[in-house]
Amino acid sequence: MASGAVNAEIVLRVSDLRISYSTYAGEVQAVRGTSFDLRQGETLAIVGESGSGKSVAARSIMRLNPESNTIVRGGEILFEGEDLLKLSERRMQAIRGPKIAMVFQDPMTSLDPTMRVGRQITESLKKHLGMTGNAAKRRAVELLKLVGIPNPGDRFRQYPHQFSGGMRQRVVIAIALACDPQVLIADEPTTALDVTIQAEILELMRDLQARLSMSIILITHDLGVVASSAHRIAVMYGGKIVETGTVREIFYNPQMPYTWGLLASIPLPTADRSQDLIPIPGTPPDAINLPKGCPFSARCPYTMKVCGDEMPEVTRFSKDHWTTCWLHHPMAPKVDPPARVGGRH
Repeated sequence: MASGAVNAEIVLRVSDLRISYSTYAGEVQAVRGTSFDLRQGETLAIVGESGSGKSVAARSIMRLNPESNTIVRGGEILFEGEDLLKLSERRMQAIRGPKIAMVFQDPMTSLDPTMRVGRQITESLKKHLGMTGNAAKRRAVELLKLVGIPNPGDRFRQYPHQFSGGMRQRVVIAIALACDPQVLIADEPTTALDVTIQAEILELMRDLQARLSMSIILITHDLGVVASSAHRIAVMYGGKIVETGTVREIFYNPQMPYTWGLLASIPLPTADRSQDLIPIPGTPPDAINLPKGCPFSARCPYTMKVCGDEMPEVTRFSKDHWTTCWLHHPMAPKVDPPARVGGRH
């Protein structure tokens, strides 16, 4: 498990972010009062099922949500003393790439299939750093080498279809790193890759972070992916962060039933093929008609009447570890995590 960066300087702060989408069926409340900090040199993993709001929160930092139907209901995203939500598009263009860069989940759609890989890197260098000609080419080849692509000089002239899925994702990372950003947002960067390549990409990101002192936000639906990659984890559900803590706190002392469910659904290394996984029953809440209380109340095996009626307050267990769950109220019944959770397996 990753260590360090716990007491480092905060480089990005998201406060009470609320983002909705206007649709024909009603207002989709994608992010509802989400707050988190990103520290210098750390990896913060935001984990949750599809539809939990984690990717919307990430794209909000880059201001990449569709303008036609996105509604900013409130909150701040503070970076270098500026609220990114209030900046002009021209100012945001100066931040995207040079300051904050993003790696998207599907390298097939992130790269232009009609353009040579080298040109896709040099275009970013020319636009943001003013590089031209041979200087841009040399830097692009250096970046391809940095992300572990063999024969970078030859690969510079090739097209995306001549690369494997894992190598295409390395190219996408090279493009994101072209301008030495302070913050890298990786949105499901290993989803389309097999397990072996996933491990290689995550190892690459750890290595680059150590070399370049970047801060990383890693968006994923899989807690297993972040065990050795993250310093802290924020668990998101129904547009809210429901638990956050260091990797050790989340894996060995989780305090919220949704986190328990995510952990219990991870296959154990010692499990044989006949052993069933433990799914979380039910489906995520309708983002148009969300419950007044805890968003997990309809699926939680320990739910009480108050859970659906009122949102629980924050219960803090350490400097970094807190959750919102009625089970921690003094009047709530005592409930232990499942046998497979919190190091009990």
